[in-house]
Amino acid sequence: MKQITSVQNPLIKSLVQLQEKAKIRKQTGTFLVEGQREIEFALKGGYEVDTILICYELGQLSENLNIRKSEYQLIEISKDVYQKLAYRDTTEGIIAVLKTKSLALSNLKLSKNPLILVGESIEKPGNIGAILRTADAANIDAVIIANPKSDVYNPNIVRSSVGCLFTRQIAVGTTEEVIAYLKSNNINIYSATLQDATPYHSENFATPTALVVGTEATGLSEKWRSESTQNIIIPMQGVIDSMNVSVAAAILLFEAKRQRQFQ
Repeated sequence: MKQITSVQNPLIKSLVQLQEKAKIRKQTGTFLVEGQREIEFALKGGYEVDTILICYELGQLSENLNIRKSEYQLIEISKDVYQKLAYRDTTEGIIAVLKTKSLALSNLKLSKNPLILVGESIEKPGNIGAILRTADAANIDAVIIANPKSDVYNPNIVRSSVGCLFTRQIAVGTTEEVIAYLKSNNINIYSATLQDATPYHSENFATPTALVVGTEATGLSEKWRSESTQNIIIPMQGVIDSMNVSVAAAILLFEAKRQRQFQ
């Protein structure tokens, strides 16, 4: 087994670049995932492993990982090298280099009565990660990112989603492409916005539904407001007139699940 003990090793330097730069992730078609649970979720989600790096001072490669050793390169790394690459101190000393997937809208496989969450131009990786966790908790068909401002394989998204990046279908596209996709699949569009909106709980989300949320600062673009089946609002009873996008997404998704009797 190959061993690397120096943080100056060329491979380790390239993996640091992979962590830090979306351009490198796009060029190589790879990204890093830290932690055994997250790696297991990725494997179940159909992601392919390129390399596994393991620090035996901190962890042990589990036999539960459903991959044959012939399918990836296994490298033993020192604690110093692991800490150079890792975001967290609590993971089990395992980091995987995974191959990215196509995130095209055409790849989505929807149920007969789909429930989809769309987020437009969400910049903060932590918010995207939180949305993915909510999407997993609600067991929805897919999350679509319209006009993405952050690379989906950003390490902060991988980390904050605690592996839920891999448990739901994800696609990206421009706002125009996403709207066209939803309409071509006869999916009703409910955009969370202040303009011309009705209370969210008064609408019927039991039919094919896309719930659309934007950033707290700027909200949704005019295109969503004009193309919606209906604009919806979460009534505010305090002083502020908006809430964090991941919180708004959770409220809307679980109202839809309630209407569907949590099917």
